[in-house]
Amino acid sequence: MNICMIGTGYVGLVTGTCFAELGNKVICVDNDPRKIGLLKKGEMPIYEPGLEELVHKNVKAGRLSFSMSIADAIKTADFAFIAVGTPPRSDGSADLSYVENVSREIAQNLKKYLVIVEKSTVPVETCEWVKKTVSKYNRKKIPFDVVSNPEFLREGTAVTDFLKPDRVIVGLESDRAKKSVQKLYGPLKCPILFTDTKSAEIIKHASNSFLATKISYINSVAKICEKVGANVEQVAEGMGFDPRIGRSFLNAGCGFGGFCFPKDLEAFLWISKKLGADFEMLEAVKKVNEEQIIHFVHKIEEALWIINGKTVGILGLAFKPNTDDMRFAPSIDIIRMLQERGAKIQAYDPISMPNAKKVLQNVALKDSVYDVAKGADCLVIVTEWPQFRKIDLGKIKKLLSHPTIIDGRNLFLPENMKKLGFHYSSIGRKSV
Repeated sequence: MNICMIGTGYVGLVTGTCFAELGNKVICVDNDPRKIGLLKKGEMPIYEPGLEELVHKNVKAGRLSFSMSIADAIKTADFAFIAVGTPPRSDGSADLSYVENVSREIAQNLKKYLVIVEKSTVPVETCEWVKKTVSKYNRKKIPFDVVSNPEFLREGTAVTDFLKPDRVIVGLESDRAKKSVQKLYGPLKCPILFTDTKSAEIIKHASNSFLATKISYINSVAKICEKVGANVEQVAEGMGFDPRIGRSFLNAGCGFGGFCFPKDLEAFLWISKKLGADFEMLEAVKKVNEEQIIHFVHKIEEALWIINGKTVGILGLAFKPNTDDMRFAPSIDIIRMLQERGAKIQAYDPISMPNAKKVLQNVALKDSVYDVAKGADCLVIVTEWPQFRKIDLGKIKKLLSHPTIIDGRNLFLPENMKKLGFHYSSIGRKSV
């Protein structure tokens, strides 16, 4: 099938490339000349494991190409996916101006029946507005359908998540669109849940908000564990055996970040308030996450006593492993709070350093874990990169001015760190 993918961010580029991998002909469109220029040269504007190889493979096979023209891309398209940004406004609502602009441009260039797929994460009723916008500017009255198809791609595993999904959610209103979508997603051989458009839109926000709730819940449990000397990881393991609860997302840490959870949580709160159905539980989830970062900085203060003038080494800057995404990363607030207290910061991340330079100020970015440890008064682990678990702790101890590690992701066992002679503090476990 012929697909026009509008937007080449984390969602659009992965989705478009994977559809090409399934045998479709895909044109990825973006109005950013830098992105399109990079992609045409075979360079990636984002980091996502496995993506670069798939892009090169499908470009070479003639199934994937890049353009700045929506008009050209939809001439022969069976589907037009809207995967543009929906950044949060100051009040928590989503800015849908990019969605409206694209909807209008699609309408003005319709040539034949088209299934318009809302792929961006949007508030409920957005599909209705897309339909109204397209109808308004569709001067030739070309038939079309608007479909909600929320994405559930996790940065760091997005390619696998697309090609081996646990489900596909599609909100639609016509049998014609349903047949087209069934044909498009059929090769994935996974459950496809067809709903109305509003239900599909809510599923996305409800899912991410629920996962954020699990994280804030276990972080609240972790504080109780710290007070009484219990081990939050053992508590989470015991809870996780219950199939009604599950072990995933019960990992205590220094707070969740990234573009999805904070944005979707805020948007769902805004939607509920707008509709007069205040979702007070989500207010608590948000508050717990904000306080968890403050709690973590207090742990650093407890370890150093006086932060002013001290050098703090930060391991991990991206909001999670296997991505270069710095949007809403906990490291940003943690570093800012430490700097406000007079700390000197040196930091390292395996992938996100170029993006970190754009958002961090007065931070000495180092070339390795060991460069960060050298001369630091303590080492702070913020992102759980797998390679951090394998660092030479003996070498780290010699490089640090004081053998102190504050672990925001519980990478090491406290008893082992005590034997190695570290002052070690983690989340929801005894400090040693």
